Amino acid sequence: MDLERKTVAVNHPEKHGRARILKISDKLAAMIKRLPKKNIKVFGNVTASSTCSTYYNQRRRAAAKLENPRLLQITFHTIRHWKATIEYQRTKDILHVMKLLGHRSIQNTLIYTQLVNFESDQYHSATAEATEEAEELIEAGFGYVCTHNHIMLFRKRK
Repeated sequence: MDLERKTVAVNHPEKHGRARILKISDKLAAMIKRLPKKNIKVFGNVTASSTCSTYYNQRRRAAAKLENPRLLQITFHTIRHWKATIEYQRTKDILHVMKLLGHRSIQNTLIYTQLVNFESDQYHSATAEATEEAEELIEAGFGYVCTHNHIMLFRKRK
């Protein structure tokens, strides 16, 4: 982990995946820096099995406290699927997602994205007559469509 560059190196991924370097947010880097430094490792000498055990115990407690048994279905792999799906929706770049996940085969990456339809056929529409109005619409997430009779037309997915 390089907190100055805000990166995490995955040197020995499971299932013979590709080693890779992942960027982390400024907020996460700051949170990790604030942790007590008792060991060279960020989380001390914990094992994968003890981490899993702690996660499953906390998940069970949260499900009971919130009376939501669906929480018991969330696994580490569920979170990985969610991240891949969100990243694909954001970039529409399957090769980027493949690299992020460390897959050697595109077929493995397609499993994460093939069932997701992010597009909607419904739009909010808006018009602008002046440049200032157009700027406000663009800042609000509207996309320019065309100009008709000196009126700019914009749309944004619902």
